[in-house]
Amino acid sequence: MICAFQPRALEIKQVPIPEIKDDEVLIKGRVWTISNDVHGRKQGDFLSEFPLIPGHEIVGTIAKLGKSLSDFAIGDRVVVDNTLLCENCFFCRRGKHLLCENFNSLGVTVAGGFAEYVAVAGKKVYKIYNLTDEEATLVEPAACAIHGLDRLNAPVGVEVLVIGAGPTGLLLAQLLKLNGASKVVIAANKGIKTRVAQELDCGDEYIELDRENPEAQWAELKKAYPYGFDVVVEATGSEKIANDAINYVRRGGTLLVYGVYSKHDLVHWSPAKIFGDEITIIGSFAQTHCFPRAVKYLDSGKIRVKGMDFQQALDKMNSKEAVKVAVKPATRMPVT
Repeated sequence: MICAFQPRALEIKQVPIPEIKDDEVLIKGRVWTISNDVHGRKQGDFLSEFPLIPGHEIVGTIAKLGKSLSDFAIGDRVVVDNTLLCENCFFCRRGKHLLCENFNSLGVTVAGGFAEYVAVAGKKVYKIYNLTDEEATLVEPAACAIHGLDRLNAPVGVEVLVIGAGPTGLLLAQLLKLNGASKVVIAANKGIKTRVAQELDCGDEYIELDRENPEAQWAELKKAYPYGFDVVVEATGSEKIANDAINYVRRGGTLLVYGVYSKHDLVHWSPAKIFGDEITIIGSFAQTHCFPRAVKYLDSGKIRVKGMDFQQALDKMNSKEAVKVAVKPATRMPVT
């Protein structure tokens, strides 16, 4: 049985076990996640085409091997790079793979891993060793965070404000600490996500925002950092906060637009401020070719993810009381 999303609708369907090609593996799913962007797709937004089998964070074991593959064995625990690139368009031929004109993603634009079995090209599969299944679902968000770090290319010693404590925000905060930031301040709504950030030592300082009336905390932050920050990461996906985030960027600093937003959201920034303060604004969307580094960071324990996964349900995601929701299958179909 698999789950298939349509806008604002969830269905359960029976589908055949996929046949694999010589260069593919058949993966038996072990855990599936429901993240905020998947929930957004359920609401009919983001990039998705419907109907869709979601599941872009794929964790499982190899059930079958294609004839041309020799680097894997049946039973290997693996994660999957969900990006699919054409390698032939204007941007791919110039090394800008993330801008691929035919960009697809397992679980986003084509059938993904929210099923008992999924067929995947061997070149997109990576072994894992030390991570639990739930922790391994954070490899894909970590790859996105690594791309964000690459986009920033921040010098050593920067002071950083990360707004938002979702998985990618906390992962990027840790990467910034590991790669030369002198201080990382995390500002997020008071609750479980902020507690997890503190437990994992993601930042150096934490600003807990009142969900209904955060103005006092924002004013305190302004007072404590009158010159702002070298780097501000907007990782909430909130239109209002995206508009306000530029006001915390130091003159000569950088704003990283890093959340998942509705296509209808708009920002209204003063071009005079951007011009006069020489502010750099960078977007960071998804990732390509970052999985090897993400696997190394997480499997080595240098990036900590324990506690970011919560086995809850969609209503838990709606309540904002979990960092990420993970679902485990109760039964499995045999491979024949």
